[in-house]
Order: sequence, then structure tokens, then C-alpha cells
Amino acid sequence: MAILVAYDGSEPAQEAVEHAVRNYPGEEIVLLRVVEAAGGSTGAGMNLAREFLKERRTEISESIDEDVAEIAADDDVEFRTETAVGDPARAIVSFAEDHDIDHIVVGNHGRSGVSRVLLGSVAEGIVRRAPAPVTVVR
Repeated sequence: MAILVAYDGSEPAQEAVEHAVRNYPGEEIVLLRVVEAAGGSTGAGMNLAREFLKERRTEISESIDEDVAEIAADDDVEFRTETAVGDPARAIVSFAEDHDIDHIVVGNHGRSGVSRVLLGSVAEGIVRRAPAPVTVVR
């Protein structure tokens, strides 16, 4: 079973990792960090972002590994890190579809009211489009 955890380094994302480690012992945990592309970016801009991401992939993976090492230190946890570029909700759903993910775990940033209406919610976007069950950790 493969568990995808949307990871951006935030407190809610760290809680999502803790949830995945605690509730899916022995399963493969995939930490996905999405580099958000600016709205209205052109194809050339996306290519530039992808090139930049390739150069930083090792740095990003090491940073995630350090963050998660503390969480997973006491457990025998198998995890790998992946990166994607684009709209976070769409990139997470697309990754899940392309990699046979069995479950998605995402932290909730707690937006509500006007903020949620204006900004949208990554967690809500994932829940609406996900090809697998989703757990939103609060």
C-alpha cells in the first residue's frame, strides 16, 4: 500500500506525516512537495520552473528528509520524497493517479469563511478530485 502525504514543511503538513506514520505502519509513505507555479505562467515559464526544480531536487529531498527524520525516528518507517511543479491540488491528484497511490493524507491549514472562498482550499480540491481515499488532518 502506498500512502501519499502532501508536504510543504508547515505545521499541518508535519501533523499529516505524523498521522501517516502512526496509522500506516509498515506501508510505503511518499512525501510529495509541490512547487507552486505562478498564475498565468507561460509554457516557457513552466519549463524554467521544471529546470530549476531538477537542480534543486536533491536539496529539497534532503530538507524533507531532515524534517521527517525527527518524526519517524522512533519508528521503522519507509518513505521517499518526490517533487512536482504546478497547482498544488492538481499536482497532488495527478501524482496519485500516475503512481497508484492507495491513500492520500493532507494537512488542513484551517482556512474558513471569506479566506476559503477567495483563496480556495488545497485540501478541498484534493478531496473533490482524488482517485483514492483522502484523510484531512486537523
